[in-house]
Amino acid sequence: MSEMIFIGTDSGATTSKTSAVRENGKPVSTKVLQSPTNAQAGREAVIEGWINGVADFLSQNGLEWSQVHGAGLSIPGPYERYGVFGKSPNLPESFCGWDVHHAYSVALSEKVGRPVPLYVGNDGNFGGVAEASIARGDTKATVLMLMPGSGLGAAFIGADGLSLDGDTLAGMEGGHMPVPLQLFGITDKPLPCGCGRDWGCVEAYTTISGLPHLLADALKKHPEHPLATSDATIKDKVLSLRGLAQKGDPLATEIFDFQARVMGVHVANLVMALDPGIVVIGGGLMDHEATTPEFRERYLDTIRKTAEPYYWPQQRGFIKIVPAALGDLSQAIGAGLVALYRHQAGV
Repeated sequence: MSEMIFIGTDSGATTSKTSAVRENGKPVSTKVLQSPTNAQAGREAVIEGWINGVADFLSQNGLEWSQVHGAGLSIPGPYERYGVFGKSPNLPESFCGWDVHHAYSVALSEKVGRPVPLYVGNDGNFGGVAEASIARGDTKATVLMLMPGSGLGAAFIGADGLSLDGDTLAGMEGGHMPVPLQLFGITDKPLPCGCGRDWGCVEAYTTISGLPHLLADALKKHPEHPLATSDATIKDKVLSLRGLAQKGDPLATEIFDFQARVMGVHVANLVMALDPGIVVIGGGLMDHEATTPEFRERYLDTIRKTAEPYYWPQQRGFIKIVPAALGDLSQAIGAGLVALYRHQAGV
């Protein structure tokens, strides 16, 4: 009998990625295979693109459709119910109410020639599944993952290797918990968040989304900084901060130190509630191609030192905070792993 494989499709609003894992949980390939999602062309075009992505992946790795015994689909929320898109700001309105689980299941089964179990889940949660599989090694440690980027992805992975999804599929939306602003001497109005909450979401203080506001405040204290008089757009100014921090720029370093302290308090908050053995930090600030080892270690060490005093006594010295390892591949590999784990569990 040929080796079974488990496909992972990670669909973003503009780009989709395809991967797969073997029966032993190892990725078939660590090469990113991506293609346009084609959401603007409608539902059928998206399904066709995903199927073509799987076909290309199989061909490039010398595999056959008959070897596919399960699949996972990583998609952004929100959802009306399991496998059904809710109204998303990044997808066409026509996608709202689309039962993507049924549509993709049918397409996969037609290609394989038999029913293929498909598991659909939140992209951040599936990314957490993949990162946890590496961070925990041969242990059964539970894992908390936080991925600051344009927003704050969050996931909690249990001893079974699967994510906490919650009863309404909104489990671990940790980016929208409030920051204890008093700890940072913030007494004015909390920063706005795209989710609409006005209590000071963690996401607004730890990700790109809040950088325009943090930069504006920082420039008040550094009026001599070149960004204060630059004609660049606010978007370009914000996107320049990561690069400036790699060069030791005081203003940029100050902003990322602040974000790391907020993240540290957030880690402590979640650690007290979830009691994980490992915390994985990912996102663009952990990108090996865009950041230096010194920057990454400073960011992680600031998180560790900020979080530690707030842990329960037995957690101090026990919790490991480590960088993510898989980058852009985590969500596609995680989707494949979920399919594998469900197959192994017989569900």
